[in-house]
Amino acid sequence: MRTPRRAVIAALLVLCWGSLAGAAGEYPMKLSLNAQLKAAATTVSSTVTIAVERLMEESRRTRVTDGLKFNGYAGALKVLRSLPPVGTIEVSGRPVDIKFAHEQPNKDGFRLVLVADQPLFFLSGDASKSKAGYELTIVDLQVGAKGEITGTMTGAARVKPGPDGVPILDDFAVAPVKLEGNLRRP
Repeated sequence: MRTPRRAVIAALLVLCWGSLAGAAGEYPMKLSLNAQLKAAATTVSSTVTIAVERLMEESRRTRVTDGLKFNGYAGALKVLRSLPPVGTIEVSGRPVDIKFAHEQPNKDGFRLVLVADQPLFFLSGDASKSKAGYELTIVDLQVGAKGEITGTMTGAARVKPGPDGVPILDDFAVAPVKLEGNLRRP
């Protein structure tokens, strides 16, 4: 399902959260992306596999948005956990279910925002940092007109409303994981 208006939940989940001719809105979609994290002198590389069966319905997106607006992060998380999965995000054989999938067309192609209601990984150099509350995996992809994909992934994140009402992403890691690849269609 595609919708032309800006999704409040996309802003909520992406801050951590033109159609592509013949590609936007074609689901199921399976992606294999190169992932890389650079922190200080360390570089970690891996492959992320993303399978999106379909985008979520507008009514379910509204439920998540209202959950955050009226009940904060806990309210949004509770709604996300009640939704059926629409795909998976997988790293090293460990998958998490995608509960939020939203596509936004733009001048260069489209933006795809995916959220799982469980953390996929915790990357931090600070062993004393508590993992409590970092319960989301967020993927924010930009798909270009020729199918080129760039984006970021936060393997353990939480969100909260900011002072101006715009939600703020809080990532467990020092930096988000960079993603890149290509959209391949049969």
